[in-house]
Amino acid sequence: MVFSQENENQMVSSFILLAFSEFPHLQVPLFLGFLIMYIVTVLENLGMIFIIRINPKLHTPMYFFLSHLSFVDFCYTSVIAPKLLDLLLVEDKTISFEGCMAQYFLGCTFVITEMFMLAVMAYDRFVAVCNPLLYTVAMSHQLCSLLVVVTYIWAGIFSSTLTYILLQLSYCGPNVINHFCCEYSALLSVSCSDTSFSQMACLVISMFNEACCLLIIITSYVFIVVTVIKIPTKGALRKAFSTCASHLTAIGVCHGIVLLLYCVLKSKSSLFLVKVATVFHSMIIPMLNPLIYSLRNKDVKETVKKLVHLKCIFHSM
Repeated sequence: MVFSQENENQMVSSFILLAFSEFPHLQVPLFLGFLIMYIVTVLENLGMIFIIRINPKLHTPMYFFLSHLSFVDFCYTSVIAPKLLDLLLVEDKTISFEGCMAQYFLGCTFVITEMFMLAVMAYDRFVAVCNPLLYTVAMSHQLCSLLVVVTYIWAGIFSSTLTYILLQLSYCGPNVINHFCCEYSALLSVSCSDTSFSQMACLVISMFNEACCLLIIITSYVFIVVTVIKIPTKGALRKAFSTCASHLTAIGVCHGIVLLLYCVLKSKSSLFLVKVATVFHSMIIPMLNPLIYSLRNKDVKETVKKLVHLKCIFHSM
């Protein structure tokens, strides 16, 4: 397969995303696999939002945040997956300059939003465990809405900043990106400008956001652990930990992949591993989050059973 390149003295108007072109015989299997994952992710996250809305028992701060987490996961995977599927199916692997920047901006916004949404949920668990009697008062609907709005605004500000930095660079060619999405470091690799400031800005912003998220999460769980240790009965102790188990699992998976992607996989020899880690972060994690939160929750499982039962009755009529 031959990929055209823009003249090195001319600003590029599009980029070529190689995706998984190094495996030409696996294009169809990869397309089918990613298509199934995308469909499952969409159904799970939209289903989780629907279940939370129709079940009054789930109209709590925790599930209010979870519905937004599902919305963010749905949006994030929808930013990445359709173009990846297109790249695997057609020979034209180009993406316009504007489309590439838009994909980066949206993807970055949803990644940062998810990180801080998990931090907000950690604070929610802290209030639920440490101040259970004042939980509904402390986590009022107004406060929950404010926390969510601030999370979206915060993510928008930082993603806008990074996108603006990318737009200030020159892209003279070659315009070939060895990735399946417009990721920050991948775009820097095809820029003909001095990228030292851009790299430093991304590092500072990423470390600041990661540090803020982990500080909120660690602080919240330190107080939770101290409170739980003081609980005399084993039943109460088990219940307190069970309310946090799903959230801790989601945090471990999300931040583990982020740290792996941005702190470990940096060398050119690990480009394939970078792609795999990006697939995991953009498609597998959004697919797993609804399962992580629903498998341990009786109210969610009961709602699903009722919906299935109603569907069976409807079809039998």
